[in-house]
Amino acid sequence: MPKVNCGRFDVNYIEDGDGFPVVLIHGLAGDHTAWLPQIDMFKDRYRVVAMDNPGSGDSSPVDSPTSTEELADTMIALMDNLGIEKAHVVGRSLGGLIGQHMMLRAPDRIQSMVLAASTPKVDRIGRRILENMREVLEWRDNWVDWARHSAHVFVAPAFYNDNPEAIARIEALVGNETRSKVSYVNLNNTALAHDTADRLGEISCPTLIMAGRQDPICSMQGTDELSAGIVGSETVVFEKSSHFFLMEEYEKSMSTLETWFAKHTP
Repeated sequence: MPKVNCGRFDVNYIEDGDGFPVVLIHGLAGDHTAWLPQIDMFKDRYRVVAMDNPGSGDSSPVDSPTSTEELADTMIALMDNLGIEKAHVVGRSLGGLIGQHMMLRAPDRIQSMVLAASTPKVDRIGRRILENMREVLEWRDNWVDWARHSAHVFVAPAFYNDNPEAIARIEALVGNETRSKVSYVNLNNTALAHDTADRLGEISCPTLIMAGRQDPICSMQGTDELSAGIVGSETVVFEKSSHFFLMEEYEKSMSTLETWFAKHTP
């Protein structure tokens, strides 16, 4: 996989397909492999790019504090490096926080934005969950323990109860001991510090908001604030799902993205 310098960070990325660009930005606990189903789905019609966020995979570690503004500049620099003038951008969780600042800082580069499991500001319950996750990692200094203590909040209770094999795969993925603990702590704090609540009215890019009804990390309170604050935005709620609704309701999520891209591709 190629790696390019994007200012402070070197960013590792994968791309596949031809056509109008789609840029995929993953969340706090993932890397580019979180998007493999979406890459496989859309590569026949679009040029699909997915990166390891700074602090993830083979990109530079985040060994000191950063902000969602700086990470947005990093993603725009990646687009520059790849010769992408304009793209559909999909940001999940932390990626959605980054995406909000991409729209604020470079709206002319965004053909459309999808904010998946996102929020303008982490609310009290989301803050408690993220703080608990960070503290478990600091106390145990072990990704396997962190995964065991954290995975249940990513999915709805029914999904957790009915899909033990899927939960085991999630725990194995996020419990990978090669992940940088220092980067996670810094990025966890980055998510907690994010706040665009007073700036949503400045966003003019076509925006799709996707949310899991049962998500406690980026709750429906934040979803409602995004929907009300971003004029002209569209919202799709996944009633049976939590933070990982892209997996929990896979077919609906794929259909939603497919329809959105088709509607907004020039």
